[in-house]
Amino acid sequence: MKTNIYLNNEKFLSGITMKDETESENNNMALHVCETIENVIENRKKLATFLNIGLDTFVCSNQTHSSNFHRVTLDDKGRGADRMDSAIEDTDAMYTYEPNLLLCSFTADCVPVIFYSEVNDLIGVIHSGWQGTIKEITLKLFEHLKQVEHCNPSDMYVQIGTALSQEKFEVDEDVYVKFKLLGYADDFIYYNDQTRKYHIDNQQTVKKQCELAGIPSDRIRIDSTCTYLNSDGFSYRQNKQSGRHLSFIMKKSD
Repeated sequence: MKTNIYLNNEKFLSGITMKDETESENNNMALHVCETIENVIENRKKLATFLNIGLDTFVCSNQTHSSNFHRVTLDDKGRGADRMDSAIEDTDAMYTYEPNLLLCSFTADCVPVIFYSEVNDLIGVIHSGWQGTIKEITLKLFEHLKQVEHCNPSDMYVQIGTALSQEKFEVDEDVYVKFKLLGYADDFIYYNDQTRKYHIDNQQTVKKQCELAGIPSDRIRIDSTCTYLNSDGFSYRQNKQSGRHLSFIMKKSD
């Protein structure tokens, strides 16, 4: 099973699953886009075995390209792990202080954000497609963590996962204008005169949102693997029937 591990130390475990032609449905991890639910559950069980945890530790949400987030508690353990109707509703970001819960986010071109703070004993995941980015879901969640949870952003570490590259993320003027209106994305946009398309770096825009929230740039890492150009990537732009990567993070018990 192809899985990129971003972090594995005594406190935290995080990474992202990759497309794998030797697995069912190419290692698709999403129940909302699959040939059969059984295939996806089997893939998730293999991931759980690989991570040495149980499938019932997974916590999944019903992602809707919103700016909604949810504080995960032990009551959420197993939600969405093996069926969609138990997933956390209408939520694109989650965070928790609880150990032994695998927070999950599903992407195929969208930007996955994984974060943690050793000081606050906090972990989280964010799903930021272009709609989530212009709704500033990442910035809003970190502002919430500052104001409500009293976390210091300078204590955070962020991993931005594999996503659609700027070369392949081409948009028309309507989407360009929405990014332009953010007021800080100009450096991450270029115009192609031949195709009359704008190209946007969604990963760098999300990184900027992290920086605006107060997270030091040297604590933000980007996986520059393009989901479209890389054979291990799931790309919705390339294939509307595409499966999904699963980005994850778990806080280990003391």
